[in-house]
Amino acid sequence: MNAQTLTFAVPGMTCGHCEAAVKQEVGAVAGVTGVDVDLDSKDVVVTGGPLDRDAIVAAIDEAGYDVA
Repeated sequence: MNAQTLTFAVPGMTCGHCEAAVKQEVGAVAGVTGVDVDLDSKDVVVTGGPLDRDAIVAAIDEAGYDVA
C-alpha cells in the first residue's frame, strides 16, 4: 500500500462541531483511512492512499470550511 499524509490548513474551524463535520466529509473520500483535526493549529491531517487532494479540498468545502 502506498500510504500518504496530506496536511490542510483550515482556519475557520473553531469547535467540536467543526471537527466532526470535517471528519465526516473527508472520511467519506475514497482512499482516506484517517482524519485528524487539530483545532488549536487549525490543521486537518489526512492519511491513506492514494489520496486525491482536490477531492479532499472539495470535502472540506462541502463541510462548510475553506482551505487556506
